[in-house]
Amino acid sequence: MNEKQHEPGAAPGFDRHMLEALICPKTGGRLEYDAARQELISRSGHLVYPIRDGIPVMLIDEARALDD
Repeated sequence: MNEKQHEPGAAPGFDRHMLEALICPKTGGRLEYDAARQELISRSGHLVYPIRDGIPVMLIDEARALDD
């Protein structure tokens, strides 16, 4: 897969391999990708970060609380 191709269900411009480099800004923990909702989930921080136009918004103030 080249850099311009994306996995099915991914937003245009969002590369799932980016998850390896991203961490939760609150806890430093790993993130899970929810393709259907276009969000990154921090279970350790109990936060969900939005992905807008293929760009993860990694700001605590922009995150919503994780519904357990």
